[in-house]
Amino acid sequence: MVSTLGKTRILLTLLCLTAAGLFYKSKWNLTDLYSLWPHKLRACNCQKCLTEGEHEFKMLIGASPKPFLTKQTPMSEDDFSWWKNVQREKRPFSFFNETVDKLFTIFPPTPQVEQQSSDRCRTCAVVGNSANLKGSHYGQLIDYHDIVIRMNRGPTKGYESDVGTKTTHRVMYPESATNVDKNTHLVFFPFKMKDLLWLLNSFAPHQKGPKRRGNKDLVMIINPAFMKYSHEMWMKKKGRYPSTGFMTLVLSLQICDEVNVFGFGADREGNWSHYFEILRNKRLRTGPHAGMQEYEFIRMLDQKKVISLFKGL
Repeated sequence: MVSTLGKTRILLTLLCLTAAGLFYKSKWNLTDLYSLWPHKLRACNCQKCLTEGEHEFKMLIGASPKPFLTKQTPMSEDDFSWWKNVQREKRPFSFFNETVDKLFTIFPPTPQVEQQSSDRCRTCAVVGNSANLKGSHYGQLIDYHDIVIRMNRGPTKGYESDVGTKTTHRVMYPESATNVDKNTHLVFFPFKMKDLLWLLNSFAPHQKGPKRRGNKDLVMIINPAFMKYSHEMWMKKKGRYPSTGFMTLVLSLQICDEVNVFGFGADREGNWSHYFEILRNKRLRTGPHAGMQEYEFIRMLDQKKVISLFKGL
């Protein structure tokens, strides 16, 4: 007579043999079995995705408004009120909306942004203009990234070994404007109403011919609400408003899966200067921006492994 324990062993053996037979007949493999096992799909295909970081930074990144103006997502009047007070703008919200409507008769209603996917890794190099890039030999490393975002007039010609040659996005505003080629995204930061009118005039047909700065189909206009978000949530209202460089870094956390930062901060002697200029004023600081606090925040993001900061020389 078979004991209860013996019956259990026989039953388990039969179940195993049945499962093996099914496995053989169906010609399953380990990949098939893995696909049936409950698991969490990753947000991206990087070694580490930004959204897999510390909870505090996931919350910050997730709290962002739409970083770019689009025809479908207009700015709220509350956000407009904050923005217009940055430069003491007098014209009303209705004028802002009329201007934006005119802009979207020229530019795409929604900018081109590669969306996050589990089968790709969007790597970004955010390249500032600090003199600490001189002699760094970062050029090849910078060019290796999928997205290379450069600031204002920061040139590459003559500085290739230190800053690279590739530019996919060029950040600018009227006072720092330069022309970009037809394959580069022009990322426009409007700090005041006059800036939006400048952009409109630069691309609209003109009596003496157009004054185009780049490919109109690759223009991306930063949402002023994103500026407010960067100021209040990331910088905790330090400074009058964040610098273009800092806001570009915050932007990169929205459009990239992995972010590496180059050319930020002062040089090794503590001067805030550019790699492409001869320093003449050693008392130059960061204007209305909290430059030192911004840099310390960037260093903290590096220490927390949210980004990687390349400090140069």
